[in-house]
Amino acid sequence: MKLSTSCFAVSALLLSGSFNVAAQDSISFLAFGDGGYHPDYPKTKHIKKPKNKQQFIEAERADWLEDHRPIEEFNHAPIYVYPGTEIATEDTGAAAVGKAMAALCERKACEFGIQLGDNIYPDGADANDGKDDQKRMNDLILGPLKPLFKNNKELVVYSALGNHDWKTSRKGVKLQTQWMANQPNFHMDKRGYYSYKMGETGNDVEFFVLDTNMLLSGQHYYEIPLAKDGSEQGLATALAHGHAEVEDIEIHESPVNGEDHKQLAWLAKGLKTSTAKWKIVYGHHILWSIGGTKYDEGHVLRRLILPELCQYADAYIAGHEHDLELLTDDCSRVMPGNNKPKLPLIISGAASKMRGTHTPFSQQQEKRYPEYDLIWAKSFIWGFAHIELDNRSDSLNVSFYTTPHDKSGQVIPEASFSFKHRSK
Repeated sequence: MKLSTSCFAVSALLLSGSFNVAAQDSISFLAFGDGGYHPDYPKTKHIKKPKNKQQFIEAERADWLEDHRPIEEFNHAPIYVYPGTEIATEDTGAAAVGKAMAALCERKACEFGIQLGDNIYPDGADANDGKDDQKRMNDLILGPLKPLFKNNKELVVYSALGNHDWKTSRKGVKLQTQWMANQPNFHMDKRGYYSYKMGETGNDVEFFVLDTNMLLSGQHYYEIPLAKDGSEQGLATALAHGHAEVEDIEIHESPVNGEDHKQLAWLAKGLKTSTAKWKIVYGHHILWSIGGTKYDEGHVLRRLILPELCQYADAYIAGHEHDLELLTDDCSRVMPGNNKPKLPLIISGAASKMRGTHTPFSQQQEKRYPEYDLIWAKSFIWGFAHIELDNRSDSLNVSFYTTPHDKSGQVIPEASFSFKHRSK
């Protein structure tokens, strides 16, 4: 794993003692995603084809090997067995992460939060499962964060939509945005993408919240499995061997009246004309990652938004991968001759589910893409990120935290990094 010259690791922050309310010269917030999973809302395949604990783990192992991942790196999430049965599924860390964030915010400033999509799992609201949607959203979105709001009654979470939030219907998306409109601690614009500012003029930040599912659903692209060595197969090779499949876009996901193009134009104009000191973009889908299963989407999203991010933004934050990652893009491919600092890419998608990373894929990415740099990653964990915009040092400081499998909500500091302000 090579380290970027544009950032430096700083020691993990101490979790003892008290803090003063955030000074006006810094802005601090939580970043977490993919928190909307609980065994009470299982995938259809787990209902129709139930497995016991051993069978569930063996199926996970088979999927691991099918993706050409090293068997010595195989692991799995904690297993939940439904009471009175032998039926098993993946357990959730949502409540534990909620407790851990609440505990951290007793010791560090947390002015607000950003939620990175897949707030409802697996099928969004309006799922045809006989369950009440208000209860679904109370259970999956609000419930795990109650400890956080109990101690931070005014804290607002600014939410993005993910692919699972879109999975059922446009009605399902509308139900979620309407639910959030009635919640004092949540915010989401009804069209799915929006911007907002925090902080005082001159030391402020403007956030641009993307509906990346809308952007991707307007594109035609292929899902292509990796080669055995973890490298990307070319499209021609994959098609010749019958390996490439057109990404499945449901009819209700298809953009209406050019709404995807309108969102791109909105982002480009907003970033270019923003008067905020800091400009941060976030959405559900990744630009780069080392998970090994989302790289096709990354190619598409980089083509759509990376030029604007490289020119105007200070960071891009995403979920989608159920792990914690920190990467950078030096922007040399989209901005030849660029002399700006590298663009930080923060992934915080471990708020309820776990996923492994793909070491051979990561190594192949480093060989193929000189603009890409993996800084740090941790998988098979539950966790979140805390980000501070420090106007005194003109730096963006990101710290990653995990919480144990025992669901105690203990806060474990993992790593901290600092990046220089890059937008003008």
